[in-house]
Amino acid sequence: PAMMTLEQNYPNPFNPSTTIRYTLPERADITLRVVDAIGNEIAMLVNKTQDAGSHSVTFSADGIPSGMYFYQLLSNGTTLTKQMVLMK
Repeated sequence: PAMMTLEQNYPNPFNPSTTIRYTLPERADITLRVVDAIGNEIAMLVNKTQDAGSHSVTFSADGIPSGMYFYQLLSNGTTLTKQMVLMK
């Protein structure tokens, strides 16, 4: 891939889990986290160095209420954000 990308989670809306896919153009330190509407961190999904290529992670929303959440991919000073909806 030529640049870092963050895909829309699937399924969306979801209950109780969803898959988040992203691609990296080169080996990089990345953080993938879920936050609520006011920015409180709900879950840290990835916080490590990963190789270039496509990656995916499953987010399980057990124990959190229905609502809109955001997931953020951070790497090398770039932040990509998408929204997702949990419906229980």
